[in-house]
Amino acid sequence: MKIPKTVLWVSHRTTYRYSTYVETAQHLATIRPQNCAWQRVISHTESIEPKPPYINSRVDTFGNDVLYFSLESPHRSLQMVSETTVELTPRWASLDPATTPAWDEVAKGMRFSASAPFRSETEFCFASPNISLGQDLRDYALESFPAGTPLAEGAIDLMHRIHGDFKYKPLATSYDTPAHRAFEMRRGVCQDFAQVMIGCMRSLGLPARYVSGYLRNDPAPGQEKLIGADASHAWVSVFCPGSGWIDLDPTNDVLADLEHVTLATGRDYSDVSLLRGMILGGGSHRIDVGVTVLALDAESGSDAD
Repeated sequence: MKIPKTVLWVSHRTTYRYSTYVETAQHLATIRPQNCAWQRVISHTESIEPKPPYINSRVDTFGNDVLYFSLESPHRSLQMVSETTVELTPRWASLDPATTPAWDEVAKGMRFSASAPFRSETEFCFASPNISLGQDLRDYALESFPAGTPLAEGAIDLMHRIHGDFKYKPLATSYDTPAHRAFEMRRGVCQDFAQVMIGCMRSLGLPARYVSGYLRNDPAPGQEKLIGADASHAWVSVFCPGSGWIDLDPTNDVLADLEHVTLATGRDYSDVSLLRGMILGGGSHRIDVGVTVLALDAESGSDAD
């Protein structure tokens, strides 16, 4: 049978305006969406102004395509614009959360053993720059994970609880707010919801990673606009043996699917921020961001086996 697919067009414009001249700058930018099993990049363009005299790209340790560029002339602004068209395939038709492995057995299998083969997913079981682990996160998580609970069932229940217990408040936190602080306040934005849930999963010894991306902001008829759809977005990816990485969006209380465009993955926000690096000068700065994600004509996919 035919597999229905969704085609989304993404426009992302970010402008930095500095109060004084930046003399020189060295930047890393994460602006190229991923090709993966459920997402195919049909086209992608990007531009940077002022035009960098040197620009290069590399794939980082998490598989993200990252741009490195330098600016060697004084400038008072920096603008990055990207436009991407992606084709998305439904991801969860075959997922039955009740039949996924027991979470405590998965956590046991992730522990180091000299006789066991190395598992790359274990990198996402540990603390990271924005996410420290503690008993408070573990106690909160355990309410969703009684002994023997199927991993996906527990993760989905945890997503429901975070969505219900936390308030979406854009000015309550900043880009560098640690997960523990957001957990204490019970408020924040998509970045905070994601990092809190990741901290809860890791506190149980389960692999969870941070996903940055975009949300469709022209909802289908009869559907409400998702929270965070007018800017870049973030959600959580939980590793489940037999099912792979399962993407959960605690901000909107949904599995990430045909309305979510994957940009990059990492341990937390610090690994996948849009722009990071070093500048000389610049004083204070202001950032203006505009994100548009629109559906194009739906296409039918190839025959499924």
